[in-house]
Amino acid sequence: MGFKCGIIGLPNVGKSTLFNILTNSKIPAKNFPFCTIKPNVGLAPVFDLRLNKIANIVHPKRIITTFMEFVDIAGLVKGASQGCGLGNQFLSNIHQVDLLIHVVRCFNDNNIVHMHEHVNPIYDVDIINMELILSDLNICQVEILKLKKKNIFDKYRIKILEQCLHCLNSNHFLNTLFLGKQDLNIIDDLHFITLKPMIYIANISNDSVKNVDLSKFLNFISLNKSVYIPVQIFTESQNTYLKLSNLNHVHFEENKESKINKIIQTGYKLLGLQTFFTVGKKEVRSWTINLGSTSVQAARKIHTDFEKGFIRAEVISYIDFIKFKYHNKIREFGKIRLEGKHYVVQDGDIIKFLFKV
Repeated sequence: MGFKCGIIGLPNVGKSTLFNILTNSKIPAKNFPFCTIKPNVGLAPVFDLRLNKIANIVHPKRIITTFMEFVDIAGLVKGASQGCGLGNQFLSNIHQVDLLIHVVRCFNDNNIVHMHEHVNPIYDVDIINMELILSDLNICQVEILKLKKKNIFDKYRIKILEQCLHCLNSNHFLNTLFLGKQDLNIIDDLHFITLKPMIYIANISNDSVKNVDLSKFLNFISLNKSVYIPVQIFTESQNTYLKLSNLNHVHFEENKESKINKIIQTGYKLLGLQTFFTVGKKEVRSWTINLGSTSVQAARKIHTDFEKGFIRAEVISYIDFIKFKYHNKIREFGKIRLEGKHYVVQDGDIIKFLFKV
């Protein structure tokens, strides 16, 4: 699994349609608020043309890609943090994801219902962001009170939480607060929403006349140091970027770079993820790990036995594999490296793990 990504936004802004595109699903996407009540969960294969290029050399029986989990979360409304619109239930679903995709409607169309009858991207974003802040604020306050009430004088944890409280009371996301790795680990169990990375998706029309002026919205995004991707969601729904035969055999289209694929790749970068490959006649497969992972951590991704009995890893860089193609030629030119358990895996590495249990 790559990562778990939650799709959020006001009701009826294109969240479910985007979810359907990403996961090849067919959940209802109706023209009225709260079409989605319970969160929909689906898997999306990670688009990586390197798999095709490796397979063209090896000719395996199957190609297996890594997958990401997407959650289509019901639309939030003003007052969600106080329970409006089943808000507490919806917010609880957001706490469990790693990354947020915030869909914002940026076009006018009288035939499509808007919650506030007037399209204003900044206003719409502010509503959602404030509810996320208020949700985290409540969690922060409750945790501080609990620690003090039980006379649990974890001074360092309370100090961090008080910093968070000040930040949230100033209407800022916690990801704007400088917190070290140790600090983040201490409060990791609270799953603060505003610590999660976010991608804003501007849902635009293919009819440019209908689109609102995005200059102010773009300035708003840049001031918040957030990532912005404009997507014609309706158009993308008609031009899905890959074809699936089943979840274990994926063929990627090479004709063009899709905005949908850009969402996935951007998520990878924001979460600090990378890919390594295992290659054989039976299958060519991609795996997702964190940047900085060692070879033994990559081995655990495949199977715990690989980690327990780890001896060494045979590593070939993707560039060398494509250049020399044949295993004997790769070895002849000294491009197969034997690495120990402390080797830091690089993106695109092709690895064969040697182990004994």
